[in-house]
Parts: sequence; structure tokens; C-alpha cells
Amino acid sequence: MFGFFFDPVYLLFAAPAMLLAMFAQWKVSSAYDKYTKVRNTKNLNGMEVAQYLLRANGLNLNVAGTPGNLTDHYDPRDKTLYLSQGVAQTPSVAALAIVAHEVGHAVQDSQGYMPMRLRAWLVAPANLGPWVGYILFAAGIMINISGLVWLGIAFFSAGLLFSLATLPVELNASSRALVMLRSSALVGTGEVDAAKSVLTAAALTYVAAATQALSTLLYYVFIALNMGRRRD
Repeated sequence: MFGFFFDPVYLLFAAPAMLLAMFAQWKVSSAYDKYTKVRNTKNLNGMEVAQYLLRANGLNLNVAGTPGNLTDHYDPRDKTLYLSQGVAQTPSVAALAIVAHEVGHAVQDSQGYMPMRLRAWLVAPANLGPWVGYILFAAGIMINISGLVWLGIAFFSAGLLFSLATLPVELNASSRALVMLRSSALVGTGEVDAAKSVLTAAALTYVAAATQALSTLLYYVFIALNMGRRRD
């Protein structure tokens, strides 16, 4: 931001995280493309799986469509499970895994899962913090006030905290998904491992997001420390 992307030192911090993010996206796309072509044993599409698992968990929630590809999510604000068309209408192993994961989030919400509540509390700071942080950081650099620079870093760290808080929520939802699939007998022989592959690939994207946030924060800290040394 603010021209720092052109600093060669920034690439030293950012490149590993960027490569991990690219690899994670490739893994997700590969796993989804592979297992969306594999029909599940029960021949149930994503919408049918969602309704089955919600009933099995005693949840009476709305299930609605959402545009895009791999845009499936559970929104705790309106208690609605949103499924992309490719998942909702396809009787694939990939659809099984994705729907079970999102139902896992719905179960977390119904049980008051604390990490999920923590992530919800961090949404507003995570949306606002980085922008305020960038402004304060850049202003501090321009007028050479280290306190303003560090204040900007503190605001920016909200994004990292949100990414870190997201990890246990997503991993737990995937764990719940596998338990649900096994206990509900929705998966046949070998399908659990296939579903696990899809969920593991998806989890890697959240690890990559946290790594990217950390690498950028470390870069700003590096600049702040060097700024202090130059003043000395």
C-alpha cells in the first residue's frame, strides 16, 4: 500500500505468503474440479444434503442460493445457509463436503461456539483497522513521527487477529463436517477421504490468508524499527 509494494524488501516478506496463497487456491480448485465430477453414493445434491443435515442437527434454518462459484457460506446474521448453484444442484462428493462444512458453521452458531463469537466481534475492527492503519502508517512515515507509525501498525494488526481467529472456526467446522458425514451414513467407501481432501484444501486457504496478513504486518514492523534506527 501507498507505494510500499515497490520496495524490494517487501517482496522478501510477501513472496512466501503469496506463493502459499497461489498454491492454496490451486489446491482448492483442483480438489473441487476433481470431486465435483464424482457422484456421491446416495445421489443427493447439495440442497438435499443441506436439508438432511440441518434436520439431523435439529436446525430449522433457511437455505438459499448465492451467485458465483465456491461462494457457499453460512450467515449467522440471518440464520441462512447460502449455496452456490454448482453445489446446490450437483450430487457430487465435493457438494457433500462443502455443504457439511457450512452446516458445521450453523451448528457452531446454534451452540454458541466461542471462537465463532470472537470472530464475529472482530469483523468490524478487521474491516476498518487496516484502512485506518495504512493511513496512520503512511502519515507517520511522511512526517517522521514514529508514534503515529506504531499506532498505524496497531490498527493494521486487527486484520491479522481476524485471520487467526478464523482458523479454529474453519478447522472445527471441517471436523464437524466429517463427523456428520460418517454418522449420517451419507458417504460410501472412500468418500470420506475424498471429502477430507476437499476440506483440507479449503482450510489451506485460511492458513494462507493468515500468513499473508502476518507477512505484511512484519514488513511494516521492519520499516518502523528501521525508522527508529535512522533517527538514532
